[in-house]
Amino acid sequence: MAKPKRRFICTECGGISHRWQGQCPDCSEWNTLEEEVAETAFSAKHHLATGGRRIQFEALDTPTTPLARSTTGLAEFDRALGGGIVPGSAILMGGEPGIGKSTLLLQAAAAIARSGKDAVYVSGEEATGQVRLRASRLGLADAPIRLASATSVRDILTTLGDGTPPALLVVDSIQTMHSDMIEGAPGTVSQVRASAFELIRYAKENGVALVLVGHVTKDGSIAGPRVLEHMVDVVMSFEGERSHQYRILRALKNRFGAVDEIGVFAMEGHGLAEVSNPSMLFLSGREEPLAGSAVFPALEGTRPVLVEIQALIVRLQSGATPRRAVVGWDSGRLAMLLAVLESRCGLNFSSAEVYLNVAGGYRLSDPAADLAVAAALVSALADKPLPLRAIWFGEVSLSGEIRPVSHANLRVKEAAKLGFDQACGPLLDSPPAGKMRYGGIGGLPGLVDRVMVSA
Repeated sequence: MAKPKRRFICTECGGISHRWQGQCPDCSEWNTLEEEVAETAFSAKHHLATGGRRIQFEALDTPTTPLARSTTGLAEFDRALGGGIVPGSAILMGGEPGIGKSTLLLQAAAAIARSGKDAVYVSGEEATGQVRLRASRLGLADAPIRLASATSVRDILTTLGDGTPPALLVVDSIQTMHSDMIEGAPGTVSQVRASAFELIRYAKENGVALVLVGHVTKDGSIAGPRVLEHMVDVVMSFEGERSHQYRILRALKNRFGAVDEIGVFAMEGHGLAEVSNPSMLFLSGREEPLAGSAVFPALEGTRPVLVEIQALIVRLQSGATPRRAVVGWDSGRLAMLLAVLESRCGLNFSSAEVYLNVAGGYRLSDPAADLAVAAALVSALADKPLPLRAIWFGEVSLSGEIRPVSHANLRVKEAAKLGFDQACGPLLDSPPAGKMRYGGIGGLPGLVDRVMVSA
């Protein structure tokens, strides 16, 4: 039997190296190699074609009992999950410190416990007294939750194995868990992977809905090995700005539902409150049209959310280098859009500072926001306001063409519910149905003419 060797595993790609390096040789990321003790290597090679037990294959049309989803009592949480929690599923929730992950899961566990099901909350970061203090502040002190403070996976599984498996098991957080089968401190690559594997196996074998809370790195990704995201069924991200009231629960991976579904919450004194109409959070109460303001119907999964895009153009008198400041949108895409406006429309942004902001701290990744951003920029440059009750959506190509985007009918329908009466977007063979006036725009020159006329 050979002596165990030291090895280093990349937390980003899982690559293995036998010596520490500052840069991973596989994915070229810096400072991602962490040490773990390799498994014992055997000198004799074993042939895996014999010695195992035979497995049974099944056909796709084999009758099975469908899994019934369990609602948490929080409609926005259930929406992000695709309709509720699936028994036996493993959910990984990440988010910045203090964003409200523990508060949300404590509220969900309390709702499930009050419905008559068994809910277990295991905290590895707080004492039970601290969790009870938060529950009292949230008005959840009477919820029959089984609460514990532990970090040993063996102790947790031994305790749960003595009784009936719960309906929900919350582990806060996976980076604090420790398995005595693996050497290393809690939070290392090997410990996180081994602890998660044992907890997920218990959940699958007993039909327990498992929720793991994950820490995030400074760039927003979940800390630990990337294989952790592959092991679970659902990966969720709890996002938001501390300076703003809203929080967004976003599904990044979901084996049981649609991806990119969101649930919207508002942080209040008694905890997280559900927001059934998130568009009202991101639209200012405008009574008069303002130059540089355009409304864009963003699409998150199957939910349209109306957000306000604000642009400000400041002319420079000297030869100083103009600034480009963006909040809530991709700065590279703004640079591309400014270049297209200058090249295709003859507009001059090179001698002006450009500031772009998505109101409410919302973050946009939908390419359909190009037209709304372009409309806000042209409006700010010309100092001419856009129509007050109009929405703008469409993707802009490098040639200046306005390209069609997905779910135009859904975007227009949501805007009509909120009192908007005009929509501007790409040229379509069949305009969206409804009472709203739809104006098709073929390219950015047409957008410039539309802004000048609408003023």
